[in-house]
Amino acid sequence: MTLNRLASRYIEKTERVLNGLKVSQSGKLIDGKSVKDIIDEAKRYFEDAKYYLERKEFETSLASVAYCEGMLDALRLLGLVEFIW
Repeated sequence: MTLNRLASRYIEKTERVLNGLKVSQSGKLIDGKSVKDIIDEAKRYFEDAKYYLERKEFETSLASVAYCEGMLDALRLLGLVEFIW
């Protein structure tokens, strides 16, 4: 799959989600365990990125690391973690 097609698929999927997104009025308080669970998921995407890079599957590696960065940025924007890129 070309990078062009890969990017197009991610953009299409994300646009569909953004257009149908509903904000929950009964938001869940985020506790330390939930934050840790999200960080653990981000770490799995990071490990996937390294795995695919070693196998020269660059598109998948790039997508995986982008997911990881997005999750970390979301936590930072919510004020739940601190770091500087």
